[in-house]
Amino acid sequence: MDLELRHLRTVRAIADAGSLTKAAAQLGFAQPALSTQLKRIERALGGPLFHRDRNGARPTALGELVLERARVLLPAVRELQEEAVRFANACAQIERFRLGATHGPLLGGLVDRLATAHPSAPVSTYTSWSVREISAMVVEGRLDFALIGTCGQAPPPAADQLSWHTVGTDPVFVMLSEDHPLRDEPELELGALAGESWTDVPGEGCFADCFATACARAGFTPMSVFETDTASCVHLVQVGRAVGLCRATFPPTPGVVTRPLAGAPLSWRHLIGWHPDSPAADTAPAVLGHARTAHADAVRRNEVYARWLAARPLPDRFGTGASDG
Repeated sequence: MDLELRHLRTVRAIADAGSLTKAAAQLGFAQPALSTQLKRIERALGGPLFHRDRNGARPTALGELVLERARVLLPAVRELQEEAVRFANACAQIERFRLGATHGPLLGGLVDRLATAHPSAPVSTYTSWSVREISAMVVEGRLDFALIGTCGQAPPPAADQLSWHTVGTDPVFVMLSEDHPLRDEPELELGALAGESWTDVPGEGCFADCFATACARAGFTPMSVFETDTASCVHLVQVGRAVGLCRATFPPTPGVVTRPLAGAPLSWRHLIGWHPDSPAADTAPAVLGHARTAHADAVRRNEVYARWLAARPLPDRFGTGASDG
């Protein structure tokens, strides 16, 4: 395995946190996944980087050497990236909107609104399941804006380099077949679905762990979880093979009904980010406004979600224009 900058950031995060458990929480990883990654890094560098015991993780002599170099390299690379962004964008003479996004209902709405408001400006898009990839492309100046989502209040990537603002926060709903026995229930207890198989789209961060925790609190462990693309998730729900997890803004779809979960045990925060030193920052307030309008439109299109919001007391943490985190 070739050593990468992200590996040095991982080593520094473990050293700063003093334990793998704390570092995993800060990085949005599961602790076993971080432990596995550390072992790969240690193999690449030729030896253990930390003494690990019940009191935490302390750098070995080799770890101190790596940390000493990392503290020089990481700020230098960040400075290089920032200077390159400023230089590259200073050369751009035409107004443009280069959007990066995870797969979801808001990108199309934002593209439509930008194209309508700025008919002479090129709008391009790039999609990925990886919020880290999209965020890195904005840091590097290859994209102007990142439209992503995070589970609950989990921090977004590159929080020290990009300016992040909340577009809206939604509860996570479930998708059921229109023939499902619980299709007519206005709200579902998570435990009522204990015997079901599940499906959702892949992604990074803590959502899988948060879902498992919510199920454990409801008294069960999911039988199986199919991680696949949106179209396959919908098909599995339509044929009754699984129930699906979805954002509350999931658009009306033939053969599928969406229902809220009692107590809203899971939530999803839509964020938009940009580099504060890029020319895109000048248009960012307007782009944020368009993104929030696109989210509000998505809320209105899902009648179940619109009714659910209207029945809740105000102020509420859900909906468009939630406070920035």
